[in-house]
Amino acid sequence: QVRLAESGGGSVQAGGSLRLSCVGSGHTTQRLCLAWFRQLPGKDRERVAGIDGYDNTIYADSVKGRFAISKDVGENSLRLDLQMNRLQPNDTAMYYCAADVDIAMPLWRANFNIWGQGTLVTVCS
Repeated sequence: QVRLAESGGGSVQAGGSLRLSCVGSGHTTQRLCLAWFRQLPGKDRERVAGIDGYDNTIYADSVKGRFAISKDVGENSLRLDLQMNRLQPNDTAMYYCAADVDIAMPLWRANFNIWGQGTLVTVCS
């Protein structure tokens, strides 16, 4: 059973940076799709960034050029990071990492059905 756990959230002034991390285990393949989502209360989850099993990446338009996703997937553990720069108040949300271990690519086919518990990011103006 794959488990994911996020860390790195917190409060930051607008223009600042944060780095979110997600550690996981229990996966049986090193080629899987991973992504970061965010959600505000009462809103749908939004995919912020994704990376597939061949390191192809995709970003939401709202974060392009500011956020960078990266991963390190080993046989027994994985790490997914999200470097967030030039943060804005509308980046405030709960951030979740997610995985689909059944496909390596493409990201648009991924069914992210494994989730972490989330980490809160608050950006103050």
